[in-house]
Amino acid sequence: MKPTAQLHQLGQSLWLDNITRGLLTSGTLKRYIDELSITGLTSNPTIFDHAISHGTDYDIAIREKRAAGRSDEEVFFDIALVDITTAADLFLPIHVTTDGVDGWVSLEVSPKLAYDTSSTVASAKALHARAARTNLFIKIPGTPEGLPAIEQAIFAGIPVNVTLLFSREQYLAAADAYLRGLEGRLDAGLDLAVASVASLFISRWDVAVAERVPVELHDLLGIAVARQTYKAYRELIDSPRFERLANAGARPQRLLWASTGTKDPAASDVLYLKALQAPFTINTMPEATLLDFADHGVITESLPADGGDAEEVLARFASARVDVPALASQLQKQGADSFVRSWNDLLECIAAKSHQLMAAAR
Repeated sequence: MKPTAQLHQLGQSLWLDNITRGLLTSGTLKRYIDELSITGLTSNPTIFDHAISHGTDYDIAIREKRAAGRSDEEVFFDIALVDITTAADLFLPIHVTTDGVDGWVSLEVSPKLAYDTSSTVASAKALHARAARTNLFIKIPGTPEGLPAIEQAIFAGIPVNVTLLFSREQYLAAADAYLRGLEGRLDAGLDLAVASVASLFISRWDVAVAERVPVELHDLLGIAVARQTYKAYRELIDSPRFERLANAGARPQRLLWASTGTKDPAASDVLYLKALQAPFTINTMPEATLLDFADHGVITESLPADGGDAEEVLARFASARVDVPALASQLQKQGADSFVRSWNDLLECIAAKSHQLMAAAR
């Protein structure tokens, strides 16, 4: 049995952090589902940017849609929704078999709407309606400005992948927004079966402190933060607040490990998959990391529900003068800024490709 199948049997969902037209049309994604136990997928603008700029799979669609007068942003959502819905259909049997627990795909709203709650919610509703797929998450950042949009989207019945979370405190704020949305639905007599995941970014912690701490602390911070957050996740699931909602039909907002590709060339290429094995969590990973784990991954002990040595490790970073709460805020802001840059790069890529294709057609 492949290590990926063993990890899936442990109770962790393995999702692919990648989507391209070629991945779909070549049958590669279907093979990953069948052979490597992949049960979901996440996407982001950078992935689409690379696929559009380095290939020709989208050329015909871009040329036709630009000729029809579609804006660069409209072109992106048009082509992205084709890929996302195709992937959603591949995962639909898993979604049905697990009664909606698994088999999800994700698409994000424009990060330029980050400071506009009403526009974010309107975009989330519109994208979900256009896709017309029950297993589509709309990604909304868990920034302070994004939290009201998360609550309102959940209240409106839109499944949400809360992204850009970096700490226990940020996770708890996102979970609170999710619960408030469900509590509003409960008060209004609405169905509470509105799914959500909370995406905690891991590797960026270790990149941020690599040059600031002794070598013996390298590649430990992201895992310690994950362990600390996992404890809070388990406690929230067992809390009276959530149990009240569960009794009315709600399900937990699942914790998702994101940014789990190893950045340190001196570390194991499956570092975060090995360290973050835990039932009822999700690990979304780059394609290379998936293939590495399928080849030589190992199953270890599950994360301890009490967080294990998280506080001890975090104390060592504090002694090394790393202000973890301040760094969490910094990483979230940098992540939000990076999302905007990636979005702008994507739209510029589509514009450049459009000009190139139209010039070639003359």
